[in-house]
Amino acid sequence: MKRREFITLVGGAAAAWPLAARAQQSAMPVVGLVSSGPRNGDRVRAFLQGLSETGYVEGNNVAIEYRWADGRNDRLPQLVAELARRQVAVLVTIGNATTLAAKETTTIPIVFIVNEDPVRLGLVASLARPGGSLTGVNFFAGELAAKRLELLHELVPGATRVAVLVNPGNATTAESTLRDVAPAARAMGLQILVLKTSTSREIDAAFDTFGRERLDALFVDPDPFFISRLVQLVHLASRHAVPATYGLREFAEAGGLMSYGPRVTDAWRQVGGYTGRILKGAKPADLPVVQSSKFELLINAQTARMLASTPRPPACSASPCHRRC
Repeated sequence: MKRREFITLVGGAAAAWPLAARAQQSAMPVVGLVSSGPRNGDRVRAFLQGLSETGYVEGNNVAIEYRWADGRNDRLPQLVAELARRQVAVLVTIGNATTLAAKETTTIPIVFIVNEDPVRLGLVASLARPGGSLTGVNFFAGELAAKRLELLHELVPGATRVAVLVNPGNATTAESTLRDVAPAARAMGLQILVLKTSTSREIDAAFDTFGRERLDALFVDPDPFFISRLVQLVHLASRHAVPATYGLREFAEAGGLMSYGPRVTDAWRQVGGYTGRILKGAKPADLPVVQSSKFELLINAQTARMLASTPRPPACSASPCHRRC
């Protein structure tokens, strides 16, 4: 082979490789994932695990476009629209506000995680037969509000005035929480003061009211905005020596007194599995909505000792203390 022929042959092969790679990339299905909260590595890994259980591996035979609103619900319509224009094969929506913002996108199958009854939210016709282009997981965080207040009352029996922190920017979740907490508080003889905050500055101001209003404890709504302000909330509760209850385990692990709620990583794994099944041809209308069945009570023993409180069952010396219900 002459030198000129050899160079031409190699050059032609090199030019063909990028074309083949681009063709393979364009054929790869794209999944869009948009969350009203911040990025969480454990939850993303759980989603990818569920996806891999159906045979899909990110970067190998599926691409994923992530969008994170970091608690700013006003950004959700724009983020959903970006993914719709991208013509994703499946849209994964995390949170009530995200799913409500996306539900009009009827041409794209949607797999959701919501913390309220999706039938009441108008997302599906029924849990067993969703009947449309949406299905997913309901992890009951909203419905557990009364139980979480009861556990706080057991843990801090001397508390009679409880502040309830809600985000007015997420009206659906805030209204649901107050609807459940108010009658539960009355039944236990507790007085509640609703504190509405949607910025970091407003959170600071809310804690300044504790001494003035003689508040004994704090109930934090499981809102994506508060998840994005986890460090601030736990720090302020510690600085003001306020016993606080949260809906997600990350708060107790970070130093919050207690949390009670579903195992959210399980929901993300299940959503990953449903996403893979839809990529394989399943229809959302035929996939029943999954409901959480595992719940966790976590008490941070170190924080409890600092607050001079004696945790009721479970009794353990580890910090944080874990109990699964």
